[in-house]
Amino acid sequence: MEEEHRYPLLFNPNARSQKGKRALSFIMEHAKDFVLYATRDIDDARNLASKFADKGEPVVLAAGGDGTLNAVVQGLAGSDTALGVLPAGTMNVFAREIGIPVPNLQSSNLNKAMEVIRAGNMREVDLFESNGKPFVQMAGVGFDAQVIEETTNESKKVFGPLAYLMSAVKLLGDTPPKMRVIFKDGREIDGVAVLVGNGSLYGGQVKLFPKADNCDDMLDLIVFKESGYKFVLDSLKGLAGVLDLVGSSVEYLHADDFKVVSDREVPVEVDGEYVGRCHTVEFTPASKKLKVLAPKEPVGGLAQLWKNWQNIPRKLAGEREQKTHDDA
Repeated sequence: MEEEHRYPLLFNPNARSQKGKRALSFIMEHAKDFVLYATRDIDDARNLASKFADKGEPVVLAAGGDGTLNAVVQGLAGSDTALGVLPAGTMNVFAREIGIPVPNLQSSNLNKAMEVIRAGNMREVDLFESNGKPFVQMAGVGFDAQVIEETTNESKKVFGPLAYLMSAVKLLGDTPPKMRVIFKDGREIDGVAVLVGNGSLYGGQVKLFPKADNCDDMLDLIVFKESGYKFVLDSLKGLAGVLDLVGSSVEYLHADDFKVVSDREVPVEVDGEYVGRCHTVEFTPASKKLKVLAPKEPVGGLAQLWKNWQNIPRKLAGEREQKTHDDA
C-alpha cells in the first residue's frame, strides 16, 4: 500500500455475524491505514465505489461478503480503479477463487488478506454482465436463483447455510420452466435451469466449473436439461466437480455472448445476489476487465492442500471413464 495515500475502505457497520464482528474489530484497529466509509446498504456501497472510480481513485477496498463485493464491483465496472478484498462473509467465493486468505474457525485471516493488498500485485480478470448488471464470479437463471429468492434472512440467521438446502428441497417438486439458451452462432439448447461461471468455484468451495478461467474472455455454462431426480443427481455430480467426466443429462459449454429465454418469468442471481425475475437474460462481456489486487499464488499451505483435495474426485472419475473406454 502507498505510504502517502490511504485507500477508501467500504464496510457494513451493522454486520452481525461472528465473521462480520471480527472484520469490524480489525478495521477499527487499523483505521489509520484506510479512509473508512460505512455503507448503509448495497446501493450505497455501489454508489460510493462509482464516485471513487469517477474521481480516479487507484484502489477501492471492500470489506464484507460476496454481496458487498458485487456491489463494489458494479460501482467500479468500466473504470481503471482496482478492487482490494478484505473477505468477511459466509462464502467469500471470489476471494477463494483468486487465492486471498478467507476467514476460518480459528482466524479472520484479515492480516494475511491485508498483506495481499500491501504487496500491490495487480491482476485483470474478466467481467461480464447479465442484463447489464456486472458480475465477476457466477450467475444463475432459474432454480438456484429461486432458492436464494425463497430463503429468508430469518432462516439464514437460524440455520446458516442449511437454510438454502431447506429451500431447495421445498422447490424440487415445482414444475420447472422451459428455457432455451441461444448463442450468437445460432446454436440453441433447451433446459430447465442454467448456471454460469466466470471462475471455477460456485457457492463457496464447490468447483462446479472445472474448466473455467477468469482470464480467457469466456463464460462456462451448465445447462440442466432434466428436472426431478435427474436434476438432483446431476447437482450432486456437480458438487463433486465431475459433471464433465461422468454421465449426466447436463450440457457443459463455453461462450462469451448468449441469452437465456424462458417460457415464464424466472429468478436471476449474480454473484449469489438475487436481482429479480425476467423472461430473457442476456449475457455479454463488460466494456473493460476488472483490476484486482491478488496474490501471485494462493496464500498459505492449507489453500494448496485444499486445491489438491478438490482434484481427487476428478482424478478418480477420469480414471473410471478411461477404464470404461478401454474395456469397451
